[in-house]
Amino acid sequence: MRVHLCAVGRLRAGPEKTLIDDYATRFERTGRALGLGPLTITEIEDRKGGGMEAEAALLARALPDRAPLVALDERGKLMGSPDFATTLARFRDTGTRDLAFVIGGADGLSPDLRARADLSLSLGKMVWPHMLARVMLAEQLYRAASILAGAPYHRA
Repeated sequence: MRVHLCAVGRLRAGPEKTLIDDYATRFERTGRALGLGPLTITEIEDRKGGGMEAEAALLARALPDRAPLVALDERGKLMGSPDFATTLARFRDTGTRDLAFVIGGADGLSPDLRARADLSLSLGKMVWPHMLARVMLAEQLYRAASILAGAPYHRA
């Protein structure tokens, strides 16, 4: 199952990008034997300043056809890492070819895009900048693959 991370904004070279690249590589290495990966990261920018609705339109165009959508949203479901791994495996095991995660810009995701989501996921009760949300999601994808592989990375 290919995994897509579609996010508003562009990351420049720096520690966040380094972490994301590292976790993406680890996810792909660990997940390959499990039928997970690769991880594709698509960044969009609303250069005209159209707000959430314009960002939602750009994100929607970046999504793979018929891919289930997971929206990262502060109002979403709180989930532990083992449950996240189970959810990822469930998508894979039901024949999902592409799974898309979306992260909005500074104002979040538009209500219409949130409503389209098959799952709304929260990274906690605190609000995180989109660049850190990407790092946290990339790490959780790697952690999920590690859990599913029975690797010792996750110590619960």
